Amino acid sequence: MLDRWTMPLTQAPLGAVARRFQAWGIEPDQVTLAAFVIGMLSLPLLAMEWYLAALVAILLNRLGDGVDGVLARLVDSPSDAGGFLDIGLDFVFYAAVVLGFALANPAANALAAAFLLFAFIGTGTSFLAFAIMATRHGLERPRFQKKAFYYLHGLTEGTETILAFVLFCLLPHHFALLATLFAVACLITTITRLWGGYRMLKALEPNGARNS
Repeated sequence: MLDRWTMPLTQAPLGAVARRFQAWGIEPDQVTLAAFVIGMLSLPLLAMEWYLAALVAILLNRLGDGVDGVLARLVDSPSDAGGFLDIGLDFVFYAAVVLGFALANPAANALAAAFLLFAFIGTGTSFLAFAIMATRHGLERPRFQKKAFYYLHGLTEGTETILAFVLFCLLPHHFALLATLFAVACLITTITRLWGGYRMLKALEPNGARNS
């Protein structure tokens, strides 16, 4: 929901970092992989309840996730392979953060973590499934032209996820409550995406078309 406002604000600082990386000869996919490795450090850090250190790893991951796309456009090498790698590793990272909190305190956090992972399956699959269909129909990306895929809107997007992770790390003893609330928001996103995506694609089908 907030990405349409936050993304334009981040382009200038991300561009400054990307230009420095370009000068050093760093490639976009290298940034993607490095950011993923750093982000995955949050899993053992959370399991050991080193929440602030985990937060640093999470924020560095998100910084790298923003820089790689900007860098790809700077060196004129955006690719489907890079976009695929980026979004695939993003979802693994998101799940790892939630798993980290479950490992930190299984008795208090495991159920809420499982609920949030369940909700992430809904947001992730509805998001990616529509992106596939959007590509097939040649749909444009009106607000997110710089994305490698069609960016279907929702109540919980990248910005909301980052904010949720920050709150989880700053208020770890309230993880169960915060994760449950965020999971509910993710489920609302799933429902609205499925309904909105279905209606949009249905309108593009010729009369009488059936599900494949």
